[in-house]
Amino acid sequence: MADDSTSAFQAGQTGLIVRIPEAEPYVRGWRERLDPSAQAGVPAHVTVLFPFLDESRMDALVYSALVDMLGSQPSFELRFERCGRFPELLYLVPEPDTQLRQLTEAIADRWPEAPPYGGRFAEIVPHLTIAQGQEDVVLEEIEADLAVRLPFTSHVASVELIVHDGTKWQERASFTLGE
Repeated sequence: MADDSTSAFQAGQTGLIVRIPEAEPYVRGWRERLDPSAQAGVPAHVTVLFPFLDESRMDALVYSALVDMLGSQPSFELRFERCGRFPELLYLVPEPDTQLRQLTEAIADRWPEAPPYGGRFAEIVPHLTIAQGQEDVVLEEIEADLAVRLPFTSHVASVELIVHDGTKWQERASFTLGE
C-alpha cells in the first residue's frame, strides 16, 4: 500500500511548534499510527503557527525578528491532564493555554500574511494532536488508554522552526524563550 500521508504537506512549508518531549511515552505509539505529522517526522508538539512563511522567505531579518520576539516571552509550564476533540481528531489539552495563544497572536500580528491554520479557523485552540481522521470508536479507545495514565507536565523553553523538505519535516532553528 502506498503511503500518501505526507501529501498534504508541501516542500518549503514551515511551521513554528513547541516540542513536548514529556508526551512521547503517552502518545508516541498512537501518533505513529494515526497522526500524519508524526509519520512525516514531527515530534509530539503544540503548534504555535502553521503554516508560517514559505522557506524562501526565511532570511536573516525574519530570524532576527523571531529571536527578539520569542526571547522577550517568558518560558512556562504546561499541564496535560485530559483529552479534547475536534471532528475525527483527538488531542491533549495544554493547560493553561494563555501563553501559547499569546505566542501565536504575537507572531501572527507581526506576519499577518501567515494567519494561524491559514485562516481556516476563527479561534486559536492550542492542542497536541494524537490521532486524526479516525472514527469515534478509535478515539474513545485512545482516550480510555490515556485517562488512566495522565497527567504529566512540560516546561516550554523554546519554539522550533520546522521545514518540510518534500518528504519529511526537519527542524531548522530553535528560538529560546526568556526566563
